[in-house]
Amino acid sequence: MDRAPAYSVKKNPNYRRARPEHSQQLRRGVQLGFLALNLWIGFEFYRWVRFFETWGGGLAPTRPPGVEGWLPIASLMNLKTLLATGEFPHLHPAGLFLLLAFLALSWLLRKSFCSWLCPVGSVSEYLWLLGRKMFRRNWRIPKLGDYALRSLKYLLMGLFVYAVASMSVEGIKAFLEGPYGVVADVKMLNFFREMGLTGAIVVAGLVVGSVFIQNFWCRYLCPYGALFGLFSWLSPLRIKREASLCIDCEKCAKACPSGLAVDKLVTIGSVECTGCMRCITSCPAEGALHMSIVGSRRPVPAWAIAAAVVGIFLGVVAYARLSGHWHTNLPQSTYQQLVPRADEFSHP
Repeated sequence: MDRAPAYSVKKNPNYRRARPEHSQQLRRGVQLGFLALNLWIGFEFYRWVRFFETWGGGLAPTRPPGVEGWLPIASLMNLKTLLATGEFPHLHPAGLFLLLAFLALSWLLRKSFCSWLCPVGSVSEYLWLLGRKMFRRNWRIPKLGDYALRSLKYLLMGLFVYAVASMSVEGIKAFLEGPYGVVADVKMLNFFREMGLTGAIVVAGLVVGSVFIQNFWCRYLCPYGALFGLFSWLSPLRIKREASLCIDCEKCAKACPSGLAVDKLVTIGSVECTGCMRCITSCPAEGALHMSIVGSRRPVPAWAIAAAVVGIFLGVVAYARLSGHWHTNLPQSTYQQLVPRADEFSHP
C-alpha cells in the first residue's frame, strides 16, 4: 500500500460536495435478499430432516442443496478432489460450486462475499450497528491486541487447509462417503437444535462481542473470511484516494469497519478490505474516494458491483444446475437409515 504525501491544507480550493450515492442501499438489499434465501434454505432443510426423523411416509420433501454452503470443510475436500482428478463430486457438489463462486467473487470484487452476501457477516454488521445506536459508539481493541487477534483466523484457516491438503484423495472419498460425511449437514443442524451450555455460552459471547466491537467474528475468528481475504489480495479492484481532492476530515477511516487508515493511503490493498464502500459513502468531497480497477482512474459504480456480485453467484449456481452437478443424489432409503441416527456417527 502506497502512502500518500502529507496534506495539511484545511480548506481545499478544489472542494466540491460529493453527490449522494446509493452503495449502502444496494448492499443492504443484496444482504437482506441473501439472508432471506438462507433462512428459506434452513427452513426447508429442517422440514426434510424432520420427515426422516418422524419416519414420514410417501415422497420426502426436496433437500435444498444450498445447505451445503454451510459445509466449508467438505467443500475444500471436494475442491482438492476436483483439482487432483478432474472429476466433480457426487456428494455435496453444491457446496463445491458455492465455494468456487465465493472465491471468484473475492478474486474479482475483493472480499465482497463477506460484506455483500455472507449471512453471518450481515448479522454481525447489524449487531455492531445496534451497539453503536445503544452506546453511541463501538470499541476498538488497541493495535497490538488487534494484530494478535486478527492472526487467529489465519491460524485457523491454515489448520483447516493443512488438514485437507494432507489427506489423500482416497481418504477424502472414504470420509465423505461414510455415514458421518453423508449426514454432516444434519449433524450441523443438530448442533444448534441440541446446543449444550458450553455452545450457548460461546454463541452468546460472540453475539455480545459483535455488539461492542465491529465485525468481531469476521475480523478475528472466521477462517472462511481469511481464505477469501488472501484471494482478494489479487483482485483488480481497489479503493483509491485522490490526495488533491481530500479535505483531511478522516470520516473515511472512522467509517471503515475494518479499521483501515483510508485517510492516510493512496490505494487500499489490504486483505482486510471487504469492499463494503462505507468509506466512499462517508466521504464529503466529490471524487476524493472511489472504487476503480488497477491502472484506471475511472470509478466503478456501486450498481455495477452489486450486479456483478449477484450475477456471478447466480451464474455459478445456474451452471451447476444445468450441468447436473448441483443435487446430492442418494436413495431415499439411505437417508431414512442415516438421518435419524446422525448423532451416533462420530468423526472418523
